[in-house]
Amino acid sequence: MYLKTLSLINFKNHAEKQFDLNDDINVFVGNNGTGKTNILDAVNYLSMCKSFLNSVDRQNIKFDEKFFLIQGNFIKDEKSNQISCGVTFGQKKKIKRNKKEYEKLADHIGEFPVVVISPYDSNLISEGSEVRRKFIDSIISQYDKKYLATLMKYNKVLQQRNALLKRFQELRIFEAESIEIWDAQLVLLGNFIFEKRKEFLADFLPSFQNFFNLISNGYESINIEFNSQLNTNSLSNLLNEASRKDSRVGYTTVGIHKDDLVFQINGNPIKKFGSQGQQKSFLIALKLTQFEYITALLNKKPILLLDDIFDKLDHGRVERLMKMVSDHVFGQVLITDTDEERIDKVFKNIPVSKSVFKL
Repeated sequence: MYLKTLSLINFKNHAEKQFDLNDDINVFVGNNGTGKTNILDAVNYLSMCKSFLNSVDRQNIKFDEKFFLIQGNFIKDEKSNQISCGVTFGQKKKIKRNKKEYEKLADHIGEFPVVVISPYDSNLISEGSEVRRKFIDSIISQYDKKYLATLMKYNKVLQQRNALLKRFQELRIFEAESIEIWDAQLVLLGNFIFEKRKEFLADFLPSFQNFFNLISNGYESINIEFNSQLNTNSLSNLLNEASRKDSRVGYTTVGIHKDDLVFQINGNPIKKFGSQGQQKSFLIALKLTQFEYITALLNKKPILLLDDIFDKLDHGRVERLMKMVSDHVFGQVLITDTDEERIDKVFKNIPVSKSVFKL
């Protein structure tokens, strides 16, 4: 699978752009502010129906314009698939495949998978639990449509329960029978999500540890712990025990929406005890394991998007990563960089075809 053509209209800082892409390596070179990352983000839109940078769709429309349109031609199983993503002020987002609009965006997720490696990945370590939950959910959702549907239902039920709790708080009342209706649904949906996340991490961890050792060339002990309230108690009990507290604070304080991943190096949190190099290796290993995991389950290689990583990595890590490119571990790769000479050096001895686009 690869992306053959890409066109942008009014997307972020691009008024109109079109690219005929190489099915191996594509490099977008230009100074900061020229919109290199936005091109990769456009590809992410065509795959995941959203930006990896800004989740508010209308804020990705070019200033003073009323819409944006992204179009791409994916070749999969030797067949052409015309995908378009359009956002217009005041209207819902539209994703079309061969001119036919999807009724549910979730039906598109996983059809044309991508994996992004960018400087923004540092948020996985530095930010709160929601970022790490989104990471694990985005992987599972690309190969398990039931999981995605269940997660969306859970979030809707959670919103309804929170609205009811907010009403309890405002009126200073508590109605057990009303809250139990939503609890029953949360338990059913939440248990499924919990088991899927736990199962995923058990499968993911061994490959992740192998990739970390390959990239870092080190001997650190690394681990990812799945921190969930459901590890030690049932969701039914948790909701029951917290119901009156929830009504006082006006929201649901327990459940799988509180799950987290704990990143560790040598038994300690990598956020506090990992060097910059160790953290970079940890993050890249996460994303490469994501790539391998999706490839194995979907039997197709995702498009790999590398955003400005050569400027953030030392020579040894770049060399090891590019060795994987030369060994054709990956399929199509899209890369951004500010230094054309550096790109020439990086790919000088790599036997793959390459197209360079100057912005």
